[in-house]
Amino acid sequence: MTENVWQRWPSREALSRAGVPRPRRALDAGARVLVGGVLLWTTFADSDLHGWSVAAAVLGVLVGGFGIWGFRRTTLDHRLLPSLGLLVLPFAAAMVAHSADLRVLALVLWCVCGITAMERLPLVAALPATSVALGAYAVVDHDGRPATVATTGGIALLGYVLRLDAEARGNAQRLLAQERAARAAEAESAALAERARIAREIHDVLAHSLSAQLVHLEAARLLIERGAERDQVLDRVVAARGMAREGLAETRQALSALRGEMSPLEEFLSELVAESVGAEVTVTGERRPLPAEVSQAARRVAQEALTNVRKHAPGAKVRIRMDYGPHEVTLNVRDSGAPPGEFAHTGAGYGLLGMRERAELLGGSLEAGPYEEGFMVTLKVPV
Repeated sequence: MTENVWQRWPSREALSRAGVPRPRRALDAGARVLVGGVLLWTTFADSDLHGWSVAAAVLGVLVGGFGIWGFRRTTLDHRLLPSLGLLVLPFAAAMVAHSADLRVLALVLWCVCGITAMERLPLVAALPATSVALGAYAVVDHDGRPATVATTGGIALLGYVLRLDAEARGNAQRLLAQERAARAAEAESAALAERARIAREIHDVLAHSLSAQLVHLEAARLLIERGAERDQVLDRVVAARGMAREGLAETRQALSALRGEMSPLEEFLSELVAESVGAEVTVTGERRPLPAEVSQAARRVAQEALTNVRKHAPGAKVRIRMDYGPHEVTLNVRDSGAPPGEFAHTGAGYGLLGMRERAELLGGSLEAGPYEEGFMVTLKVPV
């Protein structure tokens, strides 16, 4: 753990200027230009350099500035040796400036080397580089030992504080990027879930209706080919038309559900049993709005259960019970069984298998099977 701390580079987000507001960037750049200009003016105005000496001094300053710029670029890629090599340029420029009696310029360049190294290098390299730069500063400085120690310590502390500030900014940038990625993934997941919901609605509504219509129309075609009576063919066509009407009504209802325009579940169940003779609805518990997926699942199960009753136990009495529990809702559809001479139950059918899959996707369950003399379907979904 300690080894990682000493060898770890500041993050790329910390070393870059990403996330820094433009006004602050402009202020920092203006401050650097102003300080650099004042420093150069003061340095050359107070010196005895002339002619080629001035040109050499300017060249040395440019070399030092290029070294700092290149150092900042290479540290972005976490390349240690090139970074240290470029840091040598401003350090060497400071040595040349000191030998040319440009003491202030040399001190400033060494301070910049120390601060920049502490801010941008791994600690295992930053501490030696900063020590060398500030050591050169201490040798040249003539303000007395206590003042020199205080100054070099403050410069090193400033570099470390800048490092911590950059790391904090980098961590904030990473967290922001992670949050944005999480939101994007959440939005994509929601879109996929909505697509799956639409696909299920289309399948539940159209697949059953179209397949039933196809059966009736195919039967009508076969009857026509065999020369059957007109009434037989007409019965098949009328049945197909009825299935088409039912499918169209269910499609409109599904589209309304997808738009969030569903009527209350209790109202829907009441309208559903109104179409069936001998059916009744009982609602218990504290009524409350349900999520669209839960409400739609209950509607589909009730529809499928009544359809099965009409197909397999025509004339049976049906009781629908809707219970609002504290943590789940329960829909129970029970019939009394087919009267004597009518069809008996033949099973839950593929429709209820689809409803069971829908319930499991919502974290619930669906049970269907014989009950006393009839048949019972029970849907439980957590809310």
